Amino acid sequence: MPVDPTGSPSSNPLVDPVPISLALEEIITAGVRQHLKNPLGAKFGTMLAGERGLNGRQEIVVCGYVDDKGSSGGNEPFIGKVYPDAGNSFELVAINDASVSGACKAVGLAMPS
Repeated sequence: MPVDPTGSPSSNPLVDPVPISLALEEIITAGVRQHLKNPLGAKFGTMLAGERGLNGRQEIVVCGYVDDKGSSGGNEPFIGKVYPDAGNSFELVAINDASVSGACKAVGLAMPS
């Protein structure tokens, strides 16, 4: 996806929504599970994804919910990034943090409460 030539790549942090394919879902769930107390018991809820070019890199931003039965929080919001140009590597940005909802809204992925 080309970056708007009229502004710097970071001037528009919004993503273009994309459907979550089975392959993308596997990358996301495997990446998030690495950070959970009970990865095998985790159940994933709603997930939204969008892609953008930022600082010369293609990335897919993912926001969602995970229910990690090993914790006391129930549905925990998370935000992560997948980098298609780096072998679909996954980076967990934040999980179960007050910043997740605002960060998701800021990129254009408003999660349901």
